[in-house]
Amino acid sequence: MIRNVIFAATLASPIALMAQLSDEDAANMLKARYANGIAAIAEERIFTAEDVRRQIMPYIDQIQVDSQGDPVKFAQLLDEAEDQIIQTMTDNVLIVKQFYEDKGQIPSSYVRNEVNERIISQFDDDRSKFLAYLQEIGKTPEEYDQEIREEMIVGFMRQKMTKSESFVSPVRVEEFYNQNKEQFFEPEAVHLRLIILAKLTDEDLGLLEQTADEIVKQLDNGIDFAELAKKHSQDSKKDKGGDWGWVLRKELIPKLGDIAFKLGVGEHSPPVKLNNKIFILFAEDRRDDGYVPLTEVRDSIASMLVSQMAEEAQNRQLTRLRRDGYVRRFN
Repeated sequence: MIRNVIFAATLASPIALMAQLSDEDAANMLKARYANGIAAIAEERIFTAEDVRRQIMPYIDQIQVDSQGDPVKFAQLLDEAEDQIIQTMTDNVLIVKQFYEDKGQIPSSYVRNEVNERIISQFDDDRSKFLAYLQEIGKTPEEYDQEIREEMIVGFMRQKMTKSESFVSPVRVEEFYNQNKEQFFEPEAVHLRLIILAKLTDEDLGLLEQTADEIVKQLDNGIDFAELAKKHSQDSKKDKGGDWGWVLRKELIPKLGDIAFKLGVGEHSPPVKLNNKIFILFAEDRRDDGYVPLTEVRDSIASMLVSQMAEEAQNRQLTRLRRDGYVRRFN
């Protein structure tokens, strides 16, 4: 990582550490941080500070937001981002080397088609814009072609590293479920729909009560709750038929919670007055406290374990490539 430059404001005084990091300060820090120099060498490939800068620039705005204006935090997050970027760049060199050692080939036509697609999508199908971009970053068309070729190789090889890890046994899924059962506990909840009537400033509450009573009569006569909610409710879920989804008791005002959790599936409440509003509740569905059955989460557990195994397989192969290859990083 390139840590030899420390933001001057952090050296001035303890108070400076609390100062907000301005855009100008961040720009100055980046300019000094990415002065000419070597960041890493992988095999025979040299990565400069400028290479790192180009990779990290798309993330700077988010890093600045995450740092909350703290120069020390900003520098820490930059260090972490740099570390990941340099690791990825050097790993990719080793991956490409392995590809060629395995006698792999990428047809030139594949590379040419990809370059043409990028000229169309990124440069408005204007080759002059594309060539101007290459001049700006100091690359020849041949060097750019090679960069695209290596991107394709890395994508293929990383996929290959994980491809074999595509199955997990039912026994392992069940073992994970039993060992992590608390993750699958669900508290009592109700799938709730609401009609909310709100009293206007000069409106007589009696008129609101009459409207609520009429809605309840229609519900008793079999009119669909969702349709009545779309017509009468005065809340953000109106267009969704008053659907508030699965709601826990603690998420409701106690008075409404007590009513909601006494309703049976398909039942609605009488009008409930609360402040200057009237609520009519409907239980679309409900569930008791308990653990989600294994049958309902088996597929998601298996998918998670497959992803975990694939990542572990890739990391094992990258560890081997790092051990057998030459990588040097400069602090």
